[in-house]
Amino acid sequence: MSQAEIRIHSTEPAQATEGVKTVAADGRQLSIDPASPERFVNRELSWLAFNRRVLEETQNRRHPLLERLRFLSISASNLDEFYMVRVAGLKAMVNEGVVSASADGLTPAEQIVKVDEMAGRLIADQQAVWAGLNVELREAGICVLEPGELAPAERAWLDGHFRDQIFPVLTPLAIDPAHPFPFIPNLGFSIALTMTRRHDGRPMNALLPVPSQLQRFIRLPGSSDRVFRFLPLESLIEMNLGRLFPGHVIGGSGMFRVVRDSDVEVEEEAEDLVLVFETLLKRRRRGSVIHMKCSASMPEGLREFIADHLRLKPSELVIVEHLMGLSDLQKLILAERQDLQFTPYVARFPERIRDHGGDCFAAIRAKDIIVHHPFESFDVVVQFLRQAAQDPDVVAIKQTLYRTSHDSPIVKALIEAAEAGKSVTALVELKARFDEAANIKWARDLERAGVQVVYGFIELKTHAKISLAVRREGGQLRTYVHFGTGNYHPVTAKFYTDLSLFSADPALGRDAAQVFNYITGYAEPVGLEKVSVSPINLRGRLVDAIQEEIVHARAGRPAAIWLKLNSLVDPALIDGLYRASQAGVRIELIVRGICCLRPQVPGLSDNIHVKSIVGRFLEHGRIVCFGAGHGLPSAQAKVFVSSADWMPRNLDRRVEALVPVENPTVHQQVLDQIMVALLKDQAQSWSMRADGTYERHLESSNPDAFSAHTYFMTNPSLSGRGRSLKIDQPRPVAIVTRRD
Repeated sequence: MSQAEIRIHSTEPAQATEGVKTVAADGRQLSIDPASPERFVNRELSWLAFNRRVLEETQNRRHPLLERLRFLSISASNLDEFYMVRVAGLKAMVNEGVVSASADGLTPAEQIVKVDEMAGRLIADQQAVWAGLNVELREAGICVLEPGELAPAERAWLDGHFRDQIFPVLTPLAIDPAHPFPFIPNLGFSIALTMTRRHDGRPMNALLPVPSQLQRFIRLPGSSDRVFRFLPLESLIEMNLGRLFPGHVIGGSGMFRVVRDSDVEVEEEAEDLVLVFETLLKRRRRGSVIHMKCSASMPEGLREFIADHLRLKPSELVIVEHLMGLSDLQKLILAERQDLQFTPYVARFPERIRDHGGDCFAAIRAKDIIVHHPFESFDVVVQFLRQAAQDPDVVAIKQTLYRTSHDSPIVKALIEAAEAGKSVTALVELKARFDEAANIKWARDLERAGVQVVYGFIELKTHAKISLAVRREGGQLRTYVHFGTGNYHPVTAKFYTDLSLFSADPALGRDAAQVFNYITGYAEPVGLEKVSVSPINLRGRLVDAIQEEIVHARAGRPAAIWLKLNSLVDPALIDGLYRASQAGVRIELIVRGICCLRPQVPGLSDNIHVKSIVGRFLEHGRIVCFGAGHGLPSAQAKVFVSSADWMPRNLDRRVEALVPVENPTVHQQVLDQIMVALLKDQAQSWSMRADGTYERHLESSNPDAFSAHTYFMTNPSLSGRGRSLKIDQPRPVAIVTRRD
């Protein structure tokens, strides 16, 4: 088998605990005690299983070559963040002596052992995948070279390039009592060396940090329109070590890369969140090293020397055979090679708004609209806020900002509105991990423009996506609201699938106003009419809805639950789903990432099926559906969109929103079009087994396999069509049924 044909393990267990076996060696299914911790899959191992599914997309021949490379880059970047946050948290618990077990029965120390084992296999497979993709890239004209493959003219050009563009920014560092071991930044590359001084034979070690500002892959001159040649930066530096350490004989060398603890905590008594976070961001850069990768070329003694200085255990080191820092491979996705990428997709703009001459308020006033991103343009959200900013009848705008883009049109609209004299309030969530610095900048810009900026709660993240515009109409005030499942981020909205619900429903407007008052003034909502909010009543609403389905099932009525989530972790809600399954409720779960529930366990979850969809677009929207005694799909079903995954943090430690979908057309679009298409998907779907492993849909390799993403790209939505819906109806999706 050639390197290009290397396959990776696609059925890695989400948890490999000795006592957790739902399938015996002879294929006989075993049952799990409903009270045993074994009923849960470990959260961290389930995440690693998800990242393996991402890595598997590198082998999906439906995707163009550079898109497969992108999946490898994403998998590597995901794993870096996982270590920076999740593994760092586990190690902190071990260091503090925490021995209490998680819901699945594993202590922090036990979880680290299993994570290291499973992540080690994942890292090895990432390297194998790169070796295979590198062969295919070369065949397609994108060559990442070894120094021995360079032509004389290329070597001559690289010699000058190193002298003029790289040498000036490198700082060789000897390591001895007069030169202490330097600080290595998070995700920073360094080259370590052993060498001997020529004039006296004195041995020494040295480090050469590689600045992140340097281009990782150096594009060589003379590339044609179809052939592009690159040399990794580290290869060029190693070719020139003699220039950096004149008078020394280089013994051995190798590259290493560190991952540091990058989580931050905020003390509840912090008085000024902005100042606290500015300090914490500086501290993050100096977090303790928790993981290190070393190139296989590094001598063992040198590797031990570095690990000793960084206080790393042998289990915290990983040796890689090929390229280090695979997340940088995204830089090889060349604009000149569109033929190796997905055909660009141009999102539709809702025709119902065009029917009203581009007036968002008129279109929303006529009927609720739901916009399905990225298949429908995020520009409608921006237009809604721009119109609110420019409309003289709009008196107030309120907005939550969890993440947004570098050059955010949302922020610009809020600034424009404030400068026009409107009352503008913005909730800027400083605790949006890895976006804290950007959010501090936006907060400062908004405040300078006269926007009332608040930072929410110290102990809670505000994760709800809500925008509210109050407009004077006919002597009265009308509230227009937007509830989203995704961030107000026009860039990620091009490849995250999310839902935007626009409404002028007075009850939704009143509820949204109460949520903002809660965020800005600790005024806990009272008597919410339609919206459920965590941590106040969202969990209770979900528990009640599950119990209602149990009652329907026991009464002999059709009972069903459909959920679309990014993560399903919460033990109490998982137990609720188990009870519903045992009562006869038919449950279909679409969980893209972490799933701690075990489906299809006899006596526990016979009626629960779980699938994960990983494809061109990142499934991000949350949809919650209950049959309400009519089964699913049904026009009488209760359908909700939400910002919340079913995790303890979302339900207990964040401000989230669960919003009912009541307009018949919108209801039909979400339930009969979106959910049915996702459940029917074959091309990008994985089925979860009872033991926590996943397998691709049997039809995934069939060219005619149904793809939900393709369906959404080629079939306009219902609520956004307007008058043209009567002329050109979307192709219906056949209802999904399962055989017993």
